[in-house]
Amino acid sequence: MICDYVHVIEANIYGIKSPKFVIKGSVMKDNSSFKILGDGKVLQYNSLPLYSHFGFLLEALIPKEIKKIEVYVINNNKEELICTRTNSLYHRVKSKFRKIIEKPLNKMKLFFKTIFKLITLLFKGIKILWKKHHFLVPPTLWKKYFVELCIKVRGIFYNGLYLNPMTQKDYMLWLEKQSNRDEKIKNFSYNPKISIVIPVYNVNRQLLSECIDSILKQTYTNFEICLADDKSTNQETIDTLKEYERNDKRIKVVYRKENGHISKATNSAIKIATGEFIALMDNDDVLSLNALYEVVKFLNKNKKLDMIYSDEDKLDMNGNFRDPHFKSDFAPDTLLSSNYICHFCVLRKSIVDEIGGFRVGYEGSQDHDLFLRFTEKTTNIAHIPKILYHWRMIPGSTAATINSKSYALERGKKAVEDALKRRKIKGNVSIKYDHYVIEYTYDKEPSISIIIPTKNHADDTEICLKSIFEKTNYKNYEVVLVNNDSNEKALFNLIDKYKNKYKNFRVVDANMPFNYSKINNIAVETCKSDYIVLLNNDTELITNDWLKIMVGYAMQKHIGTVGVKLLYTDNTVQHAGVVLGVGGIANHAFIGEKADSIGLYARLVLPHNYSANTAACLMISRDKYNEVGGLEEELMVAYNDIDLNLKLLQKGYYNIFVPQVELYHYESKSRGLDTTKEKYKRFMKEQYYMYDKWKKIIDNDPFYNTNFSKTHTFLLDKVRKEKYEENKISYDKL
Repeated sequence: MICDYVHVIEANIYGIKSPKFVIKGSVMKDNSSFKILGDGKVLQYNSLPLYSHFGFLLEALIPKEIKKIEVYVINNNKEELICTRTNSLYHRVKSKFRKIIEKPLNKMKLFFKTIFKLITLLFKGIKILWKKHHFLVPPTLWKKYFVELCIKVRGIFYNGLYLNPMTQKDYMLWLEKQSNRDEKIKNFSYNPKISIVIPVYNVNRQLLSECIDSILKQTYTNFEICLADDKSTNQETIDTLKEYERNDKRIKVVYRKENGHISKATNSAIKIATGEFIALMDNDDVLSLNALYEVVKFLNKNKKLDMIYSDEDKLDMNGNFRDPHFKSDFAPDTLLSSNYICHFCVLRKSIVDEIGGFRVGYEGSQDHDLFLRFTEKTTNIAHIPKILYHWRMIPGSTAATINSKSYALERGKKAVEDALKRRKIKGNVSIKYDHYVIEYTYDKEPSISIIIPTKNHADDTEICLKSIFEKTNYKNYEVVLVNNDSNEKALFNLIDKYKNKYKNFRVVDANMPFNYSKINNIAVETCKSDYIVLLNNDTELITNDWLKIMVGYAMQKHIGTVGVKLLYTDNTVQHAGVVLGVGGIANHAFIGEKADSIGLYARLVLPHNYSANTAACLMISRDKYNEVGGLEEELMVAYNDIDLNLKLLQKGYYNIFVPQVELYHYESKSRGLDTTKEKYKRFMKEQYYMYDKWKKIIDNDPFYNTNFSKTHTFLLDKVRKEKYEENKISYDKL
């Protein structure tokens, strides 16, 4: 009978003259070893490192005369067959031939598949152009169709270049490419003791053993395991705990006299902890081999760190990994929306003690509540962009589905509401897509100036103005139209019309060569409002309470700019936050996604911190705008908004994208495209300016995980990052 706790991914014999047997897979029991037999005789094999301690990769050289290969897994002195293979010259030649032709065949298959998709796209385009325009496309629609074409062509080609982290097959392939990349273990000068605290309740022996064994195998050894049994009724759980307690002095167990649920149980484990730091872990999850080592490596770079958290993924019941969470560096507003920190998290014990540990009544969201309170006490927080924790997907657990513990959402909402009260911030919390959205409230509407630069283009500008005055349900605002050297009568007629119709409409003249930064700075100087909105004239309002929502965020002391979701007219995303260093200096996130898409990690429906937002629609406190010197006038056209955002980050503010607010953006209709030689030179000059000034943050966006691709947002590269870095153009050489 084939063993049920081992999953074999590949098992083949390669080599015609010197046969080699290779087997790769995953095993769900930590104490397992292997035996390879050739015609009943034991063969020597090499065990190669794989992406996880669950994975195995074995290689064995075999004599030509051997006809049958058998592989056994050994656990608790019990041998079970996991694989058999036949060895013959025919099979080896067949494997060799398959290996030779497999790669070109796959490339050929991808080539013809791509050609077919392009031809299909071409015929669809011809059909649309004929039905809608009879091939007489108005010049105003050329760019729209070109952008749509680029998005669709990119969608055809990206499958061959990138991996989708949310597709298990792609993620497993990416993990495999990370094999053999572990660094050599170094000795540290600072070796703090880490107490791993684990609440335990009625977990079966196998899962509990795998959890504890994954800690005992850690490459960093100054740790203790503090377990608190929450009055388990399963004797197997009790027996397993006592066995481990007897066998290793680093394992400490407290047996609670009554069941108190996860908060009380975890606090019991914390009470017996003697480490400088505590690490949080569930009783059925597992750590990556170097999890503690990576944490201590960070602590040796900065001993003042109070909180260190890592990336994580999930482990299904077949022992395969899926659903990785590649996190950003510390993002306080993202944390209010969801417990994105989760696992693996290491905390300074003195601060945990100071805030009273876990609170009873928040079970199901007890970690979220703890992190909100903990981060109010320190800013010494670091993120390790590596998968160090595997969260077990057991049916009924929150790793499998949040709906299995619906009470957790209500308690999480209460934790966020408590955080607002402690911070003396007014706001209403609602549950959305199994997470939280805050609507900040205020007693009196702050004053807002909406600044809209334009040169002619009366039709586009009127669409923008009309949507503001007819849809906005906020009262204390003014619209400042900045006339940049207009010379068309239609625009002046439009100005007269709105001056006569609305008292909160005024015009500022900026008769000069186009300089977006200078035009807006001139307008801001004329404003007395508390908050400024930078808005393009080629936008159209969708959300009526846009100002109400945006100003609620902009008035928070720690927030710099507030950006919104901008859509193309076909209801696909044009802007949902800006990511640095992707495809150059910066790129918009989720371009081309459907407007109603949730997005990776709910980024299209929940407020998230980003390094930057586009100034096509951006709100900021006037005081903060002036504090950083407004828009950089040396950047006449490109990147001035990115520069503004980064100056705010440098000052310690956080920029936020709020998807609750939506506008249509017809994108650069007024100014046109950078097609002339002079415009191109200016664009390159501004690009060099940005890289010289902000190289460090452009190369390492704190709100965009380094595991993601640098050429396509929120996907993984098929090739290793080292190969990408070798081929990447260096701005230093330009």
